[in-house]
Amino acid sequence: MPAYVIGQMQIHNRDWMEEYFGQIPEVVSRHAGRFMVRGGDPERLEGESDLPDAAFIIAFPDREHAQAFWRSDDFQRLARLRRSGSSLNAILVDALE
Repeated sequence: MPAYVIGQMQIHNRDWMEEYFGQIPEVVSRHAGRFMVRGGDPERLEGESDLPDAAFIIAFPDREHAQAFWRSDDFQRLARLRRSGSSLNAILVDALE
């Protein structure tokens, strides 16, 4: 069953962004993932929490592929870089059958 990593990011500085975004698509692809959504300028439709600066959805063939991506050394190296200038809320969910 397909699974999705859904994230909302607050950007505190942009020093890390060129290196991170230059490499993350390849790391996602190596784990059979693909970006469904990746961008900024979110629009509030409902709710009161702060809007993120950017949001993303990454599709994977299944939960195991998503977890392998998240735990991989390549992603964790990039995640440390990202954390130097942003904060992220991310969840893993399964698709509907």
